[in-house]
Amino acid sequence: MKVMLPVDGSANSTRAARYLAKHWPTDAAVTIVNVDAPLRESIAGRLDPDSIGRFHADNGRSAIKAAVRVLTSAGHPVEQKLMVGDPGHEIVQLAHKGRFDLVVMGSHGRGLLKSLFLGSVVVKVLSNSRVPVLVVR
Repeated sequence: MKVMLPVDGSANSTRAARYLAKHWPTDAAVTIVNVDAPLRESIAGRLDPDSIGRFHADNGRSAIKAAVRVLTSAGHPVEQKLMVGDPGHEIVQLAHKGRFDLVVMGSHGRGLLKSLFLGSVVVKVLSNSRVPVLVVR
């Protein structure tokens, strides 16, 4: 089974990683994904491409650190993927193109109405994914 675990470095992402570590067999192929939002043009225009790349790489490594630790401590081998773009869109695209069987995501638990107004990544993935999504609260 191929499982994708999108993370943003929050406690909710770590909670989803703990759930996955506890409830899935260690032979499941787990890919931990972080999608960093692009910098605003007003900021990106002042930086060289290498600095922008380092910025996104540092953010991504920081965001996945806890999930990697949780899963590897539980004996799960993990693959890591760092991306830049709209998180909801990129997660859905990767889930489909990567032929994942399941996406496991942590939720902030704001409720449906607030999430719709705030543009929750979980809501975007749930609305657009053809791959099953498990939301951990």
